[in-house]
Amino acid sequence: MSTEKPRWRIPYGEADFIKLRGHCGYYVDKTRFLPQLEDAGRFLFLLRPRRFGKSLLQSVMECYYDANWVKRFDRLFTDTWIAEHPTPEKGRYITLRFDFSAVRSDLRLVEESFEAHTGILLEGVLERHRERLPEGLTERVMRETTLIRRLERLIDDLLLTDQPLYLFIDEYDNFANNILVNDGHDAYRQLTHSSGFFRDFFALLKEAVGRTGSGLSRLFITGVSPVTLDDVTSGFNIGRNISLDPRFNALLGFTHGEVERLFVDFGQDFNAHQAIIDEWYNHYHFHPACRESVVNSDMALYYLQSLVDLHQPPDDLIDHNVRIDYGKLRHLVRVDRQLSDQSIPPAAHLNGNFSRLRAIIESGEQVATIQPSFPAEGLLRQDNFVSLVYYLGLLSFAGEREGAPLLKIPNRTVRQLMYGYLRAAYDEVGVFRPSTYEVAEKLRFMAYRGEWQGFFDYLAEQIAQQASVRDFLQGEKMIQGFLLAWLNLSPYFRVFSESEQAGGFVDLYLAPFYFRYPDMRHAYLIELKYISRAENSPARRESLLEDARAQLKRYASDARVTRPLGEATLHPLVLLYSGWELVHRESVAL
Repeated sequence: MSTEKPRWRIPYGEADFIKLRGHCGYYVDKTRFLPQLEDAGRFLFLLRPRRFGKSLLQSVMECYYDANWVKRFDRLFTDTWIAEHPTPEKGRYITLRFDFSAVRSDLRLVEESFEAHTGILLEGVLERHRERLPEGLTERVMRETTLIRRLERLIDDLLLTDQPLYLFIDEYDNFANNILVNDGHDAYRQLTHSSGFFRDFFALLKEAVGRTGSGLSRLFITGVSPVTLDDVTSGFNIGRNISLDPRFNALLGFTHGEVERLFVDFGQDFNAHQAIIDEWYNHYHFHPACRESVVNSDMALYYLQSLVDLHQPPDDLIDHNVRIDYGKLRHLVRVDRQLSDQSIPPAAHLNGNFSRLRAIIESGEQVATIQPSFPAEGLLRQDNFVSLVYYLGLLSFAGEREGAPLLKIPNRTVRQLMYGYLRAAYDEVGVFRPSTYEVAEKLRFMAYRGEWQGFFDYLAEQIAQQASVRDFLQGEKMIQGFLLAWLNLSPYFRVFSESEQAGGFVDLYLAPFYFRYPDMRHAYLIELKYISRAENSPARRESLLEDARAQLKRYASDARVTRPLGEATLHPLVLLYSGWELVHRESVAL
């Protein structure tokens, strides 16, 4: 037998455990959690952001618990923790796994697509297990006309066998959430309330898990948000929600040690890339008390794939596949009114949640208690909205403040995405629509030519021409957040705000992003000053400008500025706004 180490394949985007193991895919072993999941309960519900490995986890569990796949156990699970520590439930079940991301979200086709998807998968499972099932069971089940009736028949008939059912549901909320986003609350409510087929499906599960000696022995549901399950079950009362259980903090995603081992096994110098991995992909915590952070697994594999294939990091550090479509937040930050209604001012289309999202982005943090469950109709409540932002992966636990959980934007990837959401919201309702090409070009000139005036002048001109945006630019923090949204359009700079540096720092620092653009030679310290129109006077202006100049000279020698500066020329800038208007800009000599 050859002792040569196999050539591993990076399992980027791989969610099929059988294919992964059969084609030398690298597996970050999470099987040590299987006994803990068994002990946690028979009917479990787990939420995590997109691209964290939920589907692969279910595939691993399906292979471990299914009586048909157990014959491949040695090949599939060699060198894993569970191979040395199997549980009595190994290979005990008939496993049935639905992936509702495969169900179409078109209102006219959703029920038909749901029935087709589930019917094909159910028939395949019954065929694979035909020899273990009573004669004629497959035919009796498939003669029923709907999934609900088929499952009811199957669960009832399994009472007579020694083959209990383990049901997995992946992306349980996918098509329902898409309908909520694209078709509105009424269409969503029709699906999830009253006699909607989706509600009826979960009603069957609730009844089945409580049935004496039920053939449905275990249930494991994964998704992104708790909204749909709350609506279809009137709260998750059919099992245990382990989403906020600290024991499962590292069940999905990669720990720091796992990422380091991953890089080493592919011959990469992790130390050379650790700072970027941490800044862009790390710092997820799924319980306030958890100290071990989790790296988004998709992002880490995306980065590693580029290192292995191209011998350099990816040009775009943000994987397109982790970008959460703005549409997922669209229905939360816009009131339910037709945008074609010209009698409604554009700014009125953005509701209170938009202000909350903007405030979170500006401060980078939020003190809040995460709600384990809430209905769609409650999403305009602040605590529910902040909770949903957390479940989407835009906020993560970062300890406590004054006895309450503190949530923070976990990394620079998420911060970049959130600035993109702000720009998309402004654009969609017609509040502010500058040319993104023009903005990107002027940012490039700032980065490489030191020509900073064009960027700020262009935004000022566009604000003057687009009156709707002015309502959002009252106050220094509002203006700072607005500038940040556009300064982050292009990745030339590492943009730091005072909030990111825990206070005592310049309003904005644009440091060269040398890792990606090693030939950049310009950096910017920006001190914002704001004066109301009522207080605007030459004397007041000069007082504010003198304060800004003194602050810039003091901050220029701060180690937080000098460390990332490198060989770049530092441009200290003062921007003075009166209301929404840029009334003064200057570069300060050091």
